[in-house]
This record gives sequence, C-alpha cells and structure tokens, in this order.
Amino acid sequence: MVARLVIAAPSSGAGKTTVATGLMAAFAGRGLAVSPHKVGPDYIDPGYHALATGRPGRNLDAYMCGTGLVAPLFEHGARGCDLAVVEGVMGLYDGAADQGELASTAQVSKLLKAPVVLVVDASSQSRSVAALVHGFASWDPEVRIGGVILNKVATDRHEHLLREALGESGVPVLGVLRRAPAVATPSRHLGLVPVAERQAAAVEAVAAQAEQVRAGCDLEALLALARSAPVLSAEAWEPHGAWADRPRGADARGAAGAGAAVGARAAGGSGGRPVVAVAGGAAFTFSYAEHTELLRAAGAEVVTFDPLRDEELPEGTSGLVIGGGFPEMYGEQLSANEPLRKAVAALAASGAPVAAECAGLLYLARSLDGTPMCGVLDADARMSGRLTLGYRDAVAVSDSVLAPAGARMRGHEFHRTVIEPGAGAAAAWGLRQPERRVEGFVQGGVHASYVHTHWAGSPEVAARFVERCGVEHCR
Repeated sequence: MVARLVIAAPSSGAGKTTVATGLMAAFAGRGLAVSPHKVGPDYIDPGYHALATGRPGRNLDAYMCGTGLVAPLFEHGARGCDLAVVEGVMGLYDGAADQGELASTAQVSKLLKAPVVLVVDASSQSRSVAALVHGFASWDPEVRIGGVILNKVATDRHEHLLREALGESGVPVLGVLRRAPAVATPSRHLGLVPVAERQAAAVEAVAAQAEQVRAGCDLEALLALARSAPVLSAEAWEPHGAWADRPRGADARGAAGAGAAVGARAAGGSGGRPVVAVAGGAAFTFSYAEHTELLRAAGAEVVTFDPLRDEELPEGTSGLVIGGGFPEMYGEQLSANEPLRKAVAALAASGAPVAAECAGLLYLARSLDGTPMCGVLDADARMSGRLTLGYRDAVAVSDSVLAPAGARMRGHEFHRTVIEPGAGAAAAWGLRQPERRVEGFVQGGVHASYVHTHWAGSPEVAARFVERCGVEHCR
C-alpha cells in the first residue's frame, strides 16, 4: 500500500502547486520515494513535480481515461514508492462542465480513497475561514478532508486569528505559510512557464518551495495522515497489452484490435523495431509519460529529439509524434532550423505516420504568425486573444494512423492560437461539445489536431500507430 495525500483548494490560485511541489520535494529530501500526480489534463505542473521527486509526473484524468483507470494508473505510477502526493485541479469540487463531479479532485480523491489536505488562501479573511472549511468538509461525506494548510498568511496575529477560528471546525491546521516571493513561478498566456524553459531558475524555485513547506508545515502529521489511507484494491495499469484488455470506462468504439499485428512488418531500429521520433525540448514540453510507454510496449524504439537544436530526425525514423508546447514562443528558432523542417516535410510526404497535437499542428502548418514552418499542411496559424479551453468528446471523421473513422475518444483543448482553415478536406475529429464542429487534418499518414488525447484511455491508438510504421517508411 502506498501512503497518499490529495492537495486541493477551494478555488484556483490558492497555492496548490506551490504546496504540492514543496511537499514532494520536502519528503523526497528526507529520503522517501515520492510519486507525483496531477488531477486533470495539465502538462506544466507535472514538470515541476518531476523536478521535485526525480520521477515522471503523471496525470489522473477521469474524463479522458475513464473513472475505471484512475486507480490503476495511480498504482502504475506509484509502484515501489513510499508516498504519493496528488495535486488537484481548480476547486475541490470543480470538474468537467455539465458532468457533475466527473474529473473533479473530489472524485479522484474518492476513487483513490485518499485523504484531502485543503490549501486555503487566507490573505483576505480571518474568522470566515472556519465557515469556508466547514462547508467544503461537509459538502460530500465521502470526501475526507484531513487537514488544512493556510497560505499567504500575513502576520503572527493573523495566524492566531485563523487558528482560533479553525479550532472549532474539527479540521486540524497542518501548516501555515507566509507570503514568499522566492517560491513564485512566472506565468504567461497558458499558465506557468514550463520547467524546460527555466532550468536553473526552476530548480531554485522548487528548492525554495521545499524550504517553505519544511518551515511551515507539520510534515510528521501530514505523513501520518497519508499513511491512514486504506488499502486500495486496484491492479496497476500495464502498458504491455493494454489495448487487448481495457478496463471499463474507456471508450474507443470501433478501434479495438488495432494492435494485433504490431511489429510484424516494422523495421528501422535495433532488433527490427520501428523508430518513433518524439519531439521534445523547450518548444514541445506537453506529453504524457504513458504515451512513450505505450509506444515502446507496442514494439517501437522511441527516440526524443529537439526541433530547436537537432537538424536531422533520429536515424531510422519511421514515425513521428509532435505533442503540445509553446512553438509560438520559439517561432523564429524553429523556422531557422530549415534542415529539420525539410526533413519533417519529407517524412510526411513519404506517407510515414505523423501524429501532431496542438503545438505539433502549428509546427506542421505553412506558417506561424507569418514565420515559415514545415509546410506539411496548407494552413496558416497565428496567435489569438481568445482562449480555447475545455474537454472534448470527439469522433474520428476520417480513417487515420491513430483511429478508424467512427472511433470515439475524449480529449482536451487548451490554446490561444487559431489555424486557418480549421480543418482539412479530410478532417481529424468531429467534436460534439460545447458546439458541433469538425477540426484538424488527416492527409496521407498525417493526423494533426488541436485536441490533446491521453492514449492510456485508448491504448489501441499507440498500437495502431506503431503498426503503420512499416518498412516502406523507414528513412
């Protein structure tokens, strides 16, 4: 059994990431093996979690993967660890729009049978904090709030008033944190600046968060609370053969069986395995650890490359995956790497499988804010003042390297860019909410879309992709 805590808050902006990352780093600094997790589709926070713990940050998304996979994915990530810290999303009870508790931190805490620590921004209240905590603690009897950490406390007098008020609530105060500029992480149009872009500054920020938590929190009480979690009766998720035996709750109608012949005709890497190149570096930081694990389990040799630095695709590349990130911040550098842009265009023209999500879509476009990109797609992208954000229920419009037409998947959009046109002659997805529309591009072996997907919820996607990495596409 893995001891575990869920770090939640009444709303966004209360300091969940600071507290969760600080706790991870503080406990790791004491010699514990700490497993980091994040509720929802966020890619950036897990980067800080990984920096704090030395382990991959993993997402637990009940919408994209199904409720039945939350506990197995948790067990997979936490295998062999002493403690797991799960950072929540938004407010404790906030989830997918019009879906009740689905994908909320509260739901995940119940699926994991994990106690919740509520991080409260106390900067503008005193006695009212007791009413706030009481309301959250009593709203859902199945959610166990085991303690409170008060954040942004101004003075000793302020702390005294808060503790006095909470003394009558029955919820113990497990930490008090003062305002501390050193722990702040800079933000921009899509949230925090990723670790890969900050490097040394990110290391310093995580160290400061750990020190603040050590000084202000009762680590022994928090560890005891984590160890009070009951046994979780769930088998760990395994990437090998995941597409053959999918848990209930994951929906990919029409896509089953794609991995039946994986690897039978693929070549290019060591041992005859196809080489799948995965974009990384500062411009492409959005990825789920399970994607790489599924590709490897399906028979691929996965090689990461950096489009900002590498002028060639990895040797033997027969498939390409370009996830999300911030190409808009590195447009000139990406454009200046003309040899790689030409190599990507040539690979796509050969019919090789290419899967591009969001930032990857922009990179494959003809231009981004007027700067030349790879030119794989007859489309142009630009920054926009409008934020597109939310879960998506998607149906594959066209047969592609990821899914057959008619297959259903759930995904997430998160961007401040637009691409014109928004869909190709063969669209990638038909979206059913919040409004009906088609989007994305399917041409040859290319599947490019704004929609981020979590392949653990539809593992046959990875199997299908690797199967398409045939000998005829090897460079």
